[in-house]
Amino acid sequence: MKKSIFTLSTIFVVGASLLGCTQQSQPTQADNKVAQTDAAQKVEEKKDAKDTLKGVTEAYRTYSIDQIDQFVISTEKFVTAVKTGDMETAKKLYAPSRMYYERIEPIAESLGDLDPKIDARDGDVPKEEWGGFHKIEQGLWVNKTTKGSEKVADQLLNDAKLLRAKVETVEVTPELLVTGAVDLLNEVSSSKVTGEEERYSHTDLYDFAANVEGAQKIYELLQPALVAKDQKLSDEIKKRFDDVFGLLAPFKKGEDYASYTELKPDQVKKLSQAIDALAEPLSKIGVVLEG
Repeated sequence: MKKSIFTLSTIFVVGASLLGCTQQSQPTQADNKVAQTDAAQKVEEKKDAKDTLKGVTEAYRTYSIDQIDQFVISTEKFVTAVKTGDMETAKKLYAPSRMYYERIEPIAESLGDLDPKIDARDGDVPKEEWGGFHKIEQGLWVNKTTKGSEKVADQLLNDAKLLRAKVETVEVTPELLVTGAVDLLNEVSSSKVTGEEERYSHTDLYDFAANVEGAQKIYELLQPALVAKDQKLSDEIKKRFDDVFGLLAPFKKGEDYASYTELKPDQVKKLSQAIDALAEPLSKIGVVLEG
């Protein structure tokens, strides 16, 4: 009889203990409220981030359209100089006109075959298809004449105007900005630093500066979102931009840049290293796209 009582008592105690454990493991009303609040906060944060990036893409679209508007205006003046045989004015307008284009090259390159029509170098496309700025550049600096460039100039202006029309159709996404900033620096590394881009006029520093300015604009637009994610990374990128512009400064004369032939090998090396040092942290700005 005692044994049976002991067994029942044991069962009662164990059962009570299990019941207590079960009750303790159940989330309380307060726990549920905290979890719901956290979830709602995360949803709100994602919404805020999405709204911020939407504002950034709209701001970049506005910037790109403004640059292309200026590009068309300046290109029209350049083309007029070429067609009227005004060599001095054509040479003076050549590089500054291109800077508007170089700043927004990620947009231009997303519009199919317009980029090679406007910006192809000799050897980039079949000989019979080659035109655009660099074809005229060859005429101005190598052949030392505007004759024979009239039709090329007309087509260049038509392509510039078509670029302006087509930019309205481009879907500017945060991803385009993130990749675009890095692509602009790749442009510098692959052709500007080497002096291959402007092989006849040696106006590479104009393109160099414009590419970096375009990348900097993207960074500035993304900066608030980046600071919220990684303040240290944002600060490093800013410093690297300052370093690059600091190295470019001695070669800037008013609104113009020195001929690339004036740079010594060690100066070219420093510019190249500064671009690489900037590209490394800039390649991480995709963190702003993370949830």
